[in-house]
This record gives sequence, C-alpha cells and structure tokens, in this order.
Amino acid sequence: MVMGPRLPWLKGSRPGSGAPWTPLAVLLLCCLGVCAPVDCHRNLSTHSALDPSSSNSSREPGVRLVSLPPCQKDTSIQDAFKYINTVMSCLIFAVGVIGNATLLRIIYLNKSMRNGPNALIASLALGDLMYVAIDIPINLYKLLAGRWPFAHTAFGLFLCKLFPFLQKASVGITVLNLCVLSVDRYRAVASWSRVQGTGVPTVTVVEIAVIWVLSAVLAVPEAIGFNMVDFEYKNATMTTCMLQPTTPFMTFYRDAKDWWLFGFYFCVPLACSAFFYGLMTCEMLRHEKGSLRLSLSEHLKQRREVAKAVFCLVLIFALCWFPLHLSRLLKRTSYKPHDAHRCELLNFLLVLDYFSLNMATINSCINPIILYFVSKKFKTCFKPAAPPPWDQPAVQTH
Repeated sequence: MVMGPRLPWLKGSRPGSGAPWTPLAVLLLCCLGVCAPVDCHRNLSTHSALDPSSSNSSREPGVRLVSLPPCQKDTSIQDAFKYINTVMSCLIFAVGVIGNATLLRIIYLNKSMRNGPNALIASLALGDLMYVAIDIPINLYKLLAGRWPFAHTAFGLFLCKLFPFLQKASVGITVLNLCVLSVDRYRAVASWSRVQGTGVPTVTVVEIAVIWVLSAVLAVPEAIGFNMVDFEYKNATMTTCMLQPTTPFMTFYRDAKDWWLFGFYFCVPLACSAFFYGLMTCEMLRHEKGSLRLSLSEHLKQRREVAKAVFCLVLIFALCWFPLHLSRLLKRTSYKPHDAHRCELLNFLLVLDYFSLNMATINSCINPIILYFVSKKFKTCFKPAAPPPWDQPAVQTH
C-alpha cells in the first residue's frame, strides 16, 4: 500500500517519546492508508482504509510507530463516524447477504437463467457475498469492541491477513467480471443472428476460473504485507492490523499501490467497458438496417436489456469507487507531512474518506438491486409471488 504521511506527534511530545497519541493521530492511523483493515479506538474504515506508513518494524506483532509534530486542533467527526459506520455496516451486511444469496439462488434454480452472462453475474455476486459475509462482521466487531479480534493470538494474525486478502480478491473479482461481461455483450451483438440455447458455455466457465485465480494471485501481497502493529494511545498499548512491509518488494508495493489500485482496479474496467460498448453501439446501429431486423427484433431486444444491465453495473461501480480513489490520490499528491497548514487538508481528507469508504462498501450489496430495476427477467424472479422457475417459459438472455 502507498506510503502515507508520517503521523502527527502529540502536542508537547518528542519523536519516539512514546507518549499517547492525539485523537487526530489515531484517526490518521485509521484512515490515511490504502485498503488496510486498521482498527483504532472508536474509529475505523469499512471496505478500504488508508494505511499509516511511518513505522519501524522490531518484532511480530508489535511494531512501534513514530509520528510527526502535532496539529493545533483535533478533528470533530471522530465520534459521529463510529455510529454512522456501524449502522451502514449492518445495513450493507443485511442487504448484501440477502440480495446476493437470492441472486445466486435465482440463477441456480431457474434453468432459463443458466447462460453465459448470468454465470458471470453469479460469479460477481459470489465475490460480493464472500466479502460481505466475512469481512463486514470482522469490521463490526472492531467498531463495537474498539480492538482487533483475537489481537494477541495466532488466529488474530490469521484474520489480519485474511481480511485484506478477501477485500482485494473481492474487488478483483468484481473488476474482472465487469470486463468479461462487457466483452461478452459485444460478442453477443456481433453474432446477432445466432440464437443460443440455455446452458453455460465452456469458455465462460474457463473465464470465471481465470478471474478467480487471477484475483486471488493479485491479492496475495495483501496477505503477505499485513501484520499486527502496536502503538500507544491514552497511556495504553493498542494492537491493530496494518500493512507493514519487511522486504524491498513489499516496500515498492506499498509505495506504488495508490496508482496501481487506481489504474488496474478502476481505470481498466471503465476503459474496457467504454471500448466494447462503443463497438457494440456501432454494431447495433448497423444491424437495425438489416433485412432480419424484424424477425429477430425480440431476440435483439433481450440482448439490449442484458447490455443495459451490464452497463448499469459498470456505471454504479464507477460512482461507488471514484470518491475513494479521488481521496487517495489527493492525499498522495497534495499532502505534505511537514506543512504547517496540513491539518486543514487532513480534516477534509478524513471527511472524504468516511464518505468514500461507505460508498465503496455499498458496491458489494447494490448489484442485485440494480438488476431488479433494469432487468425484467430478474425482477420477475425476485418477486415472492412469482411462479416457480420451472413453470416459467425459457427466455434467452444471451
């Protein structure tokens, strides 16, 4: 993860004095890193937090942190965020588990829904469900208990490595599935005269397997780099989980991570979708003038509906994740740790962090809701009063 600014010293303390930190310093520890499951007393990020960087590794766990001169005043939002984030986490957990599990159940039970694009949507939903079901309960525990679960045990260290690994793997699964869905929609429109039956093509199964393996591989540095770290707060030693590079590669990974996250996990899916949807639009305009347009109008209409659903998923992804990347890049490019006026920027970044962290987490639960509103087929299946899937006529969505 990207190396953030050194943390503010407490008022009246000296570097390395071991005095307790100010609340602002603790907030920075919680929020000025990248995608770290850092927990501090009464303050915590949800889906992705900025990791503090200024620390000297001396033992595992128990790395001591060194900080910089103090800000003149503390931030005013530290108390409110605990309660806001707790409520948001509970809502996201409930909606995410119910929505994604229902989506998976619909695709599994309804034979007419078992096709290539829906298999990719199911893969995306499973990745979101994995994150929501495992990481958010850990986050809720940290919010309510004010400490990392099982902090001084081997299981606590395991959770410290599992939390960011699942977090990054889930985002990777989302990003790669959106890319493949965009390509799939272009292929469907390019072969507009070919009407496929139900069933998941072998190529889609291979694509999903590659997506999950690649996402897991890209998340391995998270599991390697995160460790338990000790710091002083209110005359007490606290232990939390954060990125702690111990090798040259992990140091490079930390320093380059902001740009890596922005480039691969944000720009790539948007660029891929824009490119293939541009090609798809050209194909659709050309086919509308063809001689078979009337005979295949219903089939093309169904493909347009799926394309619209995928486009909405990409658009919501961009809206949910853009504030977080903006916050990280502002901190990376604008923050100067020795600037006497840095505290005003820090307060702004903290507010932006709190907003953007919740927005990014919402993306893990919102996809089933989007599909309900933009896809007639999914909406019909979501309704409790809908007839059993086996009684419904098969409608192709490929």
